[in-house]
Amino acid sequence: MLVGLLSDLHGNEPALSAVLDDMPPVDALVCAGDVVGYNPWPGACVDAMRERDVPTVRGNHDRAVVTDTSFAFNSMAGAGVEHARERLTDDQLAWLGELPTERTVLDGRVKLVHGHPSDPDRYTYPGMFSERLLGDEDALVMGHTHVQHHERYGSGVVVNPGSVGQPRDGDPDAAYALLDLDTLEVEERRVPYDVETVVEAVRDAGLPEEIGTRLRKGR
Repeated sequence: MLVGLLSDLHGNEPALSAVLDDMPPVDALVCAGDVVGYNPWPGACVDAMRERDVPTVRGNHDRAVVTDTSFAFNSMAGAGVEHARERLTDDQLAWLGELPTERTVLDGRVKLVHGHPSDPDRYTYPGMFSERLLGDEDALVMGHTHVQHHERYGSGVVVNPGSVGQPRDGDPDAAYALLDLDTLEVEERRVPYDVETVVEAVRDAGLPEEIGTRLRKGR
């Protein structure tokens, strides 16, 4: 069984379209959260997950949008939250609001969280990966750091597929991963897309310009 792994779409529809076009046929698709935030297409990204019935968990930006707060977000993140809140329909907001903070899918073999199994807001960078993160599942899929990485252990695999919509690992290409549930092998993949279209759309939407320009360097 081949599973497509997504995370941190962050309202970047051109990046998401490039990823979905690049992805080979998969048996399942899952998302580790932050469908919205930052970029100008929150509704398109929500609809892409809803229409495909993609098992998704709620990221911190998703939560901020539906709880009418930006927590301790910086100005860029806060602006993205406000933008999404103002533009999402009631149905789209309801879908975000119903997302759980964790879920186990595919007969209990894959667990999805956003940040960390014990705290959805905790950043879990590659150097923090360990076998102790795994429970009964074969694969733990996390997001939040926007850094693509995976580690294979005796009891399973821990994966961050990277960020579709706002990579922060020095590579501007949109990130995702493929998980073979039969072998627990992971393939990390990157896809180029038209970053300049996003830069222009960010500017036209009245969002902080750096939301777009930072995408050029994947930071």
